[in-house]
Amino acid sequence: MTSSKTQPQGMFGVVVVGVGRAGSVRIRDLQSPQLPPSPLKLIGFVSRRELGNINETKQISLQDALSSTEVDAAYICSENVSHEMYVRQFLDAGKHVLVEYPMTLSLASAQELWKKAEEKGKVLHEEHIELLTEDFAFLKNEVRGKELLEGTLHFTGGPLDRERFGFLAFNSIARLSWLVSLFGELAFISASMEEQQENQYQKMTVNLETMDKRPLTWIEERGPGLKRERRINFLFESGRLESIPPPTQVQQNIFLRDQNIFVKKLLGQMSTEDLAKEKKHSLHCLGIADEIQKYCQHPQ
Repeated sequence: MTSSKTQPQGMFGVVVVGVGRAGSVRIRDLQSPQLPPSPLKLIGFVSRRELGNINETKQISLQDALSSTEVDAAYICSENVSHEMYVRQFLDAGKHVLVEYPMTLSLASAQELWKKAEEKGKVLHEEHIELLTEDFAFLKNEVRGKELLEGTLHFTGGPLDRERFGFLAFNSIARLSWLVSLFGELAFISASMEEQQENQYQKMTVNLETMDKRPLTWIEERGPGLKRERRINFLFESGRLESIPPPTQVQQNIFLRDQNIFVKKLLGQMSTEDLAKEKKHSLHCLGIADEIQKYCQHPQ
């Protein structure tokens, strides 16, 4: 089935690929009335499972989503290991793409997809909701203008299935994105990985350096019973920062804020400088994750 319909001028038909937690939120946001009105129209969703309809949104096949002229853009909300495949397919089909982080599980494939999007003249947007949180806004304000001496970011959380989500440096790239956004481009120094597969436990310790040769340590620890939390310890010339206060207000819908950024790109409302900066940030983080994986798999 190939639809011959097209969207009204200025409207973009969207299909959501994957209906887990993030995909379900994306569907909800696309269905909710927005002020000002959104130029996005939800056409349907794609899932490996037979789900029928979700809140009156129809399930369509991947092939129909790729070939339909009603579909102008795809939201890729599937498991990490399938992100690259879906992004490639939708770009090849001439669609714009919003993809959950990480875009891919290697730097080389990410560079290839960016090049493909540019050649096709399509928007490729990697979401970074981690930079839209109240926690990050607090940190960004706290570190502004301060001289870092050394720092540690330690994240703990439940176990992750590597077969579905990829190597720990990639599936946890939100923390790396925080550090780069707070302290600028980073150099990879070394890393270690402790794994107990029988206990679903992983602990990755990464040593990084700022451009000023200040040491930063990123620790990612995953396992059963581990509470989801971030611990920070940043030492500045002016003092030490060791905690993030609890949210003081109802958290804003960060997925909707991310969608609004995507819309600005679709409408050509984002400057070439901002687009280039965002792409550089994404590729820098993916590049470090790539280095970490190679180092841990082939220690020197």
